[in-house]
Amino acid sequence: MTGGKLYSIACQLAKEAGWEFGGQIAGHLMGDFPHERILKDKSALYITGGNSEQMRSLNAKGQKRHWILEIHLVDRERQIDSFYEQLLTVS
Repeated sequence: MTGGKLYSIACQLAKEAGWEFGGQIAGHLMGDFPHERILKDKSALYITGGNSEQMRSLNAKGQKRHWILEIHLVDRERQIDSFYEQLLTVS
């Protein structure tokens, strides 16, 4: 599974359930780095469109990586939204 594929799935499932997916990302790697905006050369750090990296890839030290899953659903007509966040460990 790539970050781009998971983002696509999140957007599609939101749409099927009658919601709009509300963000540019559906999550990010755990770690200390700013994630206010996605730079093209940093998309591998995010669950987002265009990320073709395998999520279960090991980090530079050969360790398993851990992700934060972020789901933001929006209903603009009713002016409501919801946000869900969870640790996602890919095995």
